[in-house]
Order: sequence, then C-alpha cells, then structure tokens
Amino acid sequence: MNIGYARVSTDEQNLDLQLNALRAAGCQQVFSDQGLSGKTTDRPGLTQAMAAAQAGGKLVVWRLDRLGRSLPHLIRLVDELGARGIQFHSLMENIDTSSSSGRLIFHIMGALAEFERNLISERTRAGMEAARIRGARLGRRSALSALDISQLKTAHKAGAELSSLTNRFGVTERTLRRYLKHSMPALALLSLLPIDTVCGSGAAAVPEATKTAVLRDSAIWMHALH
Repeated sequence: MNIGYARVSTDEQNLDLQLNALRAAGCQQVFSDQGLSGKTTDRPGLTQAMAAAQAGGKLVVWRLDRLGRSLPHLIRLVDELGARGIQFHSLMENIDTSSSSGRLIFHIMGALAEFERNLISERTRAGMEAARIRGARLGRRSALSALDISQLKTAHKAGAELSSLTNRFGVTERTLRRYLKHSMPALALLSLLPIDTVCGSGAAAVPEATKTAVLRDSAIWMHALH
C-alpha cells in the first residue's frame, strides 16, 4: 500500500499540486501538514503517515524537502522506514529505494551527511582550540561573579531567605541553591588570583572587609582541597 505525504510551509500555499501528483502515483492514503515549516519537529501529518505505512508498502512524497528538515533528518527517516520494511519514493527527484539505483543514491546521500557532520565537528574542535590559545573562556558565562558568590554565602549564613536574594543577584532561587551547593571548588581557585581580578572592575569600591572575606574563604577551600 502506498502512503503519500504532502506539506506546505504557510497557510497561503496550496497543497493541490502535491496531492494530485501523489494520487496519480497510486497513493491510497495521503496525509498532509499545512502551514508548518520543514524545521518543525512536531508534524501531525507526518506522524500519521509514518504510522500508516506498513511493511511491504511505500511512503511517497512529491519532493525530498517535503519530508526531511535537513539531510541527516531525511536519512534518519528513510532508514527508519527501511528498518520496518517500507520503501520510499520521491517523485520529483525520481528516487525510489525499491530500485538498486535509488538505494545507491541514498547510500551516497548518507555518506555525504556523515561527511558534513565530521566537518562540523572538526571545525568546532579547531575553533575551541584556537579560543583556548587566545586565552578565551569557553562555555556559558557564569551568572554570578566570585564576589557575588561570597556575598551570597555571607547573606545566606546570616539567615537571609533565598527568595529575598533573587532580585539582588538577578537570578532564580534554583540558581542560588546551585551556587551555594557547588561553588566551593570554584572559590578555592580564587586564592590564585589578584583581588582586583576576583572583584572585577568595581574592586576599588568594594570594602576592604569584603575583599578580605573573599580571600579568606578561597584560602580555606584551597587548604581543604590539599
């Protein structure tokens, strides 16, 4: 049994051209998505078409880009169909996995998709290594500075409720709890840094008592790590 799938990206576009071509290709059932981009992961029509296709049957689309949102996604969908014993046919490109030439084309496409993934991975690693050489800090920027963490710990020890500290530090209670729980090793590294680096550009305005507390806490944790 041939199952057809059609899709247009906007509500203004018309499905008639695809529907007529799919019915002419012998599709007994046709499912469609209208007003949904190919990048959308939740496509009810595609889900129904994949579920309706049975072993020994075929899923037919008007054009390849109607099915997959990217080459790797397209390969994955066709591989899923193949594992279930279902063939795939794209009318415009005349790719039919029930033929040897169609299977060959998809093997080539799969190799190209893997090559693309490897290139992206290599470029990412090279970029990260170049950033490390430049001294750039990788990863997401910390929501709280070392000084913020020290002030948070002091306020929390003094009995301040986390709910009252969220506005002060501009983060959620969950984030504050995470810093209270996991900030100790980070503080240990502060004893290796100048106090102006720890406190940032506003170091001159930070009271000496606070600077001393930051360094004291960091020294304590550095000693604990040893």
